[in-house]
Amino acid sequence: MAAGDSSFESLDEIGNFSDSGSDYEATLTSTKRKTQAVTGPKLPKRPRHKAALRGSSLSSTSSSIPTPPTPPLQQQSRGRSKQASPRPVTRENEGNRGISAKDIYDAVCSGKSAMVTVVDEWLDSYKQSREAGLLVLINFIVQSCGCKGVVSREMLDSMQNAEIISTLTKEFNEESVNYPLCTPGPELRRFKASLCEFTRVLVRSCRNSLIFDEYLFPSLLALLTGLSDSQVRAFRHTSTLLAMKLMTGLVEVAVIVSVQQQTTQRQYDKENSKRASDRASDGLEELRATISQLRENKEEVSSMMNATFRGVFVHRYRDRLPEIRAACIEELGVWLINDPEDFLNDGCMKYLGWTLHDKQSPVRLQCVRALQAVYQEKEFIGRLELFTSRFKERMLGMVLDKDLDVAVEVVNLLLLIQQSTEGGLREEECGHIYPLVYASNRGLASAAGVFLFNKLKSVIDSENQVNGTSGNADLLQILITFYMQSEFHEHGAYLVDSLWGVAKSELRDWETMTTVLLQESGLMYEEEGALVELMICALRQAAQASPPVGRTQSKKLLSMKDKKAQEHDRRRLTMHFIPLLPQLLAKYSADAGIVTLLLKAPLYFNLEMYNSVPRLEKHLDQLLFQLCGIVEKHTAVTVLQACATLFSALCSDSYTFSSRSHLAFSQLLDGLTECFSSYLSDMLQGTADDDSVYSAATTLKRIAALSSAKDTTVWKLFDPCLELLKSRIESRDLDKELMVPALKCAAFNLMWAKMNAVNSTPAEEELKRLKKEMRSFCKVCETCLSLNQTEIRDQAFELLCDLLLLYSQTSVCSAPALQTLVLLPSDFLRSEMAAFLVDYVFSDSDDDELNVEEEMKITVLQRKRNQLAGYCKLVIYGVLDLNAATEVFKHYSKYFKDFGDIIKETVSKSKLISPVQSAKTVCLSLQQLFSEMLTEDHSQQDLSEIRELAKKLAMSFGVDLHRVRKPLVALHMDGIHFAFRKPQEEEEPNMNLAFLEILSEFSFKLLRQDRTQLAAYLKSECPSAALSWPSVRMYQCSLEGRSSSKPREKEGGDAASSHDTPAAKRKRTTTQGSVASSARESLLDSLSFPSNLPTPALTSTALRVGAKQQAAFGATENDEGSGFTEPESEDDFSIGFTMRKVKPAKQCHLSSSQTGTSLDQRDLNSNLTLLSLIEDGEEEEPEIDDYESGSDDESECSLPSTRHTSASVLDELFD
Repeated sequence: MAAGDSSFESLDEIGNFSDSGSDYEATLTSTKRKTQAVTGPKLPKRPRHKAALRGSSLSSTSSSIPTPPTPPLQQQSRGRSKQASPRPVTRENEGNRGISAKDIYDAVCSGKSAMVTVVDEWLDSYKQSREAGLLVLINFIVQSCGCKGVVSREMLDSMQNAEIISTLTKEFNEESVNYPLCTPGPELRRFKASLCEFTRVLVRSCRNSLIFDEYLFPSLLALLTGLSDSQVRAFRHTSTLLAMKLMTGLVEVAVIVSVQQQTTQRQYDKENSKRASDRASDGLEELRATISQLRENKEEVSSMMNATFRGVFVHRYRDRLPEIRAACIEELGVWLINDPEDFLNDGCMKYLGWTLHDKQSPVRLQCVRALQAVYQEKEFIGRLELFTSRFKERMLGMVLDKDLDVAVEVVNLLLLIQQSTEGGLREEECGHIYPLVYASNRGLASAAGVFLFNKLKSVIDSENQVNGTSGNADLLQILITFYMQSEFHEHGAYLVDSLWGVAKSELRDWETMTTVLLQESGLMYEEEGALVELMICALRQAAQASPPVGRTQSKKLLSMKDKKAQEHDRRRLTMHFIPLLPQLLAKYSADAGIVTLLLKAPLYFNLEMYNSVPRLEKHLDQLLFQLCGIVEKHTAVTVLQACATLFSALCSDSYTFSSRSHLAFSQLLDGLTECFSSYLSDMLQGTADDDSVYSAATTLKRIAALSSAKDTTVWKLFDPCLELLKSRIESRDLDKELMVPALKCAAFNLMWAKMNAVNSTPAEEELKRLKKEMRSFCKVCETCLSLNQTEIRDQAFELLCDLLLLYSQTSVCSAPALQTLVLLPSDFLRSEMAAFLVDYVFSDSDDDELNVEEEMKITVLQRKRNQLAGYCKLVIYGVLDLNAATEVFKHYSKYFKDFGDIIKETVSKSKLISPVQSAKTVCLSLQQLFSEMLTEDHSQQDLSEIRELAKKLAMSFGVDLHRVRKPLVALHMDGIHFAFRKPQEEEEPNMNLAFLEILSEFSFKLLRQDRTQLAAYLKSECPSAALSWPSVRMYQCSLEGRSSSKPREKEGGDAASSHDTPAAKRKRTTTQGSVASSARESLLDSLSFPSNLPTPALTSTALRVGAKQQAAFGATENDEGSGFTEPESEDDFSIGFTMRKVKPAKQCHLSSSQTGTSLDQRDLNSNLTLLSLIEDGEEEEPEIDDYESGSDDESECSLPSTRHTSASVLDELFD
């Protein structure tokens, strides 16, 4: 094998992957190659010292690898086709009395037969007649390609390979796109594996004799080389795979022959070094003849290898079909490992480097795996320096590959390079991989975690060799430093999850972590916070064995062994932390951030051990003491919420120690209530000073936090809080620090009271009193909605949404005795809540104009999303009428980016309640927007935004037109009636006619019979003079199926100028009631669907977290560097790194119209590319240019969201 050019700049670039056009497209390729046509049985032969055919050598030399029994592969259809050649293809295999091509094909398809037996039977027939045996093998290859034709003995004797292939091409079934190697389903894998196994066994059985007979393998490779250059994809794919597998077998034979030659040469040198009297002359002569024979055998094998490499691989590694490219690269990796002396050089490695730029991910994946196998061999590293330096930048860029499997394998490859090469990767190069520990894909993050851990361990080992120290403390220290310096994420759960597979023991070293934290002079303040966060994340990972939010894993159940190991880890960490947690809380009690994290630790304990282990009981009292002290010391909402959550867990009735927790909680709340009561009278009278108000506000904030987790109705805090709210509103002394917790306390009291009523049987008077309290609180919240205090206003709206839902008709369906508690919102409250949406949710914030931090913008957006979801739940569960959803629907288009998912879900669920009423609500939303536009400016109308909204809403009706028939007809009739309604006082006539243009956006969803009836209804409603107006004509055209997408043009040449979306109004625009005509009654029937929706989650009591989510950035690739476009595949890689572009050789393409008519009439011999095996000359090399791809092609990995505690935002909002 020639060593090849050592330069990476001298050969074909991977960008142009095809030498041939599409299937059946005749393409003439201009190349400069010295060719020699090779025919099957007419190869030149030279005399050999020994006979090539030996009966003893025909036996099998290897055992077969049986495959599991599977049903046979579906045979290709063999329909009758036209004979396009004067020489017909014979359907019989003449002269073959042994195994037939069909027998071999059936055995390969079924996978049930041992390939050694099949090959031995064929060898027996080949011994009898090698021409007949070769013919059987050729016909087997043709049948494996899915071709109907059969090569006859006369064709083999009288025709060259190019003519045979041309005739077979005409016999190919052009109506079928499938062939055995691309048959979908498990048959593909079974057939491909059996075919490769047959090829492997064939070479192993012939490696001692028939390989060197100068007939079988040269003839076979000549045919495969010709087929691999065919325009027919089936021929090209199958022959390339077979040629590559044969090449792999030849490489193994070449290695064996080389070893035998070296061994024989050593024996000859040893014997020849003896004295003349001691030499065995006969032995020396025999050794000399053996060496000559082995040298001749190696030359012959090398010649076949070289011809196959240059005739098949060099052209097909850049084929347009990715499966062909992947097969070539896969086998090249095998050659590099098996025969490094001939293949491990720059001339062959460059093909792997160029294929790293392939646009199809399966090809890149095979390339990376081949490189992994090469870099795993330590003796190869010295010969890979040039390749590593040339393509390292490309490999670093591939860690952001679009295909995650490729990215994972690239990270593993870079780890091998880091560990095996002398210089490894520089720190800035490792910086490409470090951020991937925060990737949303768990496989990629784990691979990056392994890379990071090995890097950290290498740093620690080098330091320990200098200092003579060891232990996990150093690893924790450097891990903390990495986490603090990382600017890619802010939560440690993802880092811990990435490292959990490789550093599980180090991350579960609780003793080292707590020892470092309890030391007086250990870490710096920031380092302590980072260590506590990593420790709590490791606790969660050990106790729950589940990935953090945003990282998915396969839904497999834990085995009993894994469950026992998890439970053992949980008991171990519980035993360790129960005594030490009070000490940690005492040390860091003043730090709100660290305390909040430490309070999460007991949630991962096995809390039953407080009683099951006697010596741990005392630590429960210490924990409760520290917990009460933290509540009295802190006022931060996060700390108080963490304390309330822990109290709720400790007070669970499932634990025997819950009475002690209840006692501690009651004592704490007694003290807080007494403190609040001492300031209440002064605040109601207005005589309290600032210190008293502050003390009362902080106390009330603590009570509100605890009320969210435990029932506090026995302390009767509702009346004091309500009186306090009323007095503050009347005096206009709006202190948000005091009023917000007062609202929460009163609302939680009503919620707990409703829950107690459901779980018991209260008296009627008690229910009436509770409903009266609910009505009073709604009045207060209704007043708060119009206050100029954002925090108070937002809290009142969220609490209203929850309470109205909790006291709705839906919530008492299962308890008829609680009908008294049902409270529907008043008309004024409905309008106020709708106005709140318009003014404060669907409003452009001033944050863009101000320098507001991104974190604050995300918090505000999440708050708005919660408020919108709360309002939508009121509509969905029947608290508000469907008409109330108009304020939501009409903002679908403008605020799609922020609220599109919520509004879309609301539209979808409203159709389940009443499809017709939902459609009418959609129409009403558009009517309101249209009326608002007319109110603002009569002279100029811009319908583009409203039409865009109509298009989005029209898509929500789905594709089942029969199911949405009645809703769509109702929508159109309401729209027509609105367009032609009688003008009111001071209104211009026919001012709503332009609404028909908006209505036309829904016409494509109508059935034909409904279009006809609506056209008749339009004529009955429309004045005769208006039928020729543009808007009416446009709507009529849409009903006739010729919808127009052009905007309406005003008569007189005045262009319609665009306007911004009208400003939101606090008062909704109402439309006139419609009069039902006879046509209307004939079209619409009553239609209703029962609503069976589950009980929703509350809004204000949900965990309040941010909404920051980082989506994966996808980029669209350009087609630079490729000479073709593959219609059935898309670009899979879009990283902007230095690539190389090929200027392809000029090709003469026939037009599709010409080829379509000429294939059956003209001989295809002139349109087939070069078929011969031997190339004494050199192929014309394409010119290669370097270029930089644009920055738009860069791809980024997707970082998971840590702002949500549920996997789905909609599940959290709508439940």
